[in-house]
Amino acid sequence: MKLIDRQAYLKQLVSVIGTPDIKVLTGVRRSGKSKLLEALKDYVTKNVDNHNIIHINFNLPDYDNLLNYKALYDYVISQSKDRAQNFVMIDEVQMCDCFEKAINGLHATEKFDIYITGSNAFLLSSDLATLFTGRTFEIKVYPFSFKEYLSYYPQKDKYEALSNYLKEGGMSGSYLYREPEAKYKYIADIFDTLIVRDIRTKYKIRNIQLMDRLVDYLIDNIANLTSARNIKNILENQNETVNHTTISSYIQYLCNAYAFYKIRRYDIKGKKYLSSNDKYYLCDHTFRYAKLGTRNMDYGRMLENIVAIELLRRGYEVYVGVLYKKEIDFIAIKRSEKIYIQVSDNITDDKTFDREVSPLLQIKDAYPKIIIARTRNEPYEFEGIKIIDLADWLTADSICQN
Repeated sequence: MKLIDRQAYLKQLVSVIGTPDIKVLTGVRRSGKSKLLEALKDYVTKNVDNHNIIHINFNLPDYDNLLNYKALYDYVISQSKDRAQNFVMIDEVQMCDCFEKAINGLHATEKFDIYITGSNAFLLSSDLATLFTGRTFEIKVYPFSFKEYLSYYPQKDKYEALSNYLKEGGMSGSYLYREPEAKYKYIADIFDTLIVRDIRTKYKIRNIQLMDRLVDYLIDNIANLTSARNIKNILENQNETVNHTTISSYIQYLCNAYAFYKIRRYDIKGKKYLSSNDKYYLCDHTFRYAKLGTRNMDYGRMLENIVAIELLRRGYEVYVGVLYKKEIDFIAIKRSEKIYIQVSDNITDDKTFDREVSPLLQIKDAYPKIIIARTRNEPYEFEGIKIIDLADWLTADSICQN
């Protein structure tokens, strides 16, 4: 398989070499965590003097004898060198029984620089503080961005490339398949057999049919306002007996496993978070295409999904804005930076343009406001609002293209 440099992630890993943190790569299955660990190993080999790398990949049967925490701990200790910088890199650490005991023990010796990856459902952001007694540094890994897709598939026409990315997405394992049907079967299988299966196993879910129906509903309704009570009512109308608490729990499990990301609503005028009706976005938009095909193929919502994940990938806090009963697709916040964003497939129609620009014009503060659409034009401004083509925005270094 062709490999590309994922420099943004590698830079994060390199920046924490030598710190006492336990470095944890998290993210959805098949998003490239193992390849990043290999890239780090290559970097250390070439750039760190007097290094000693202890690399364990539990996907390989070579390490089946280390599937007990004590065996893992003893092995790493035996492979360490007294006067070297000892790096421990463990792939799919959750396959080792009581792995946290081994990692905490190794961390306590203060001899090792520790890096681990694990299954999306068994190594959760919310669990890190509980699992590990030492401080953790989390690197959140996402599927390929559009810019990474272009590195893998160099194309002269970036607008045509974006149309391809809309269908092919960022699950790079699918790029090996030439036929579209084979690609989408691979992508759907990842979702069904790896992501959802892991969730069923971790949380011992018995009502598999309910989980499957919930997944299909969320996939079909990305970028729509959603609540557990609304889903409950819809399912009850279809003669399904369920309570909203169960629905809420299942949604949380899906978000914990990085299958979906929840975006909360924020009242811009009242400066408060709203507690009901959140939005959910897929970790990679191509899962929708692979699971549902062209049924209800709403390009506007697919583009919105791409923008939401790109903002998260770039480290922004992301909210849905509410102002005078109107909605702003995203408020992106990073430290003192704040940006208001509208996303649309096509704004050539005057009515659509007015609908997108109207909420932004009502915001009175001086933070940047942008509309992202498939314009195929250079950026331009309308009454202080910047209009940017989606392909240009996705490949720009700054989300405001300053």
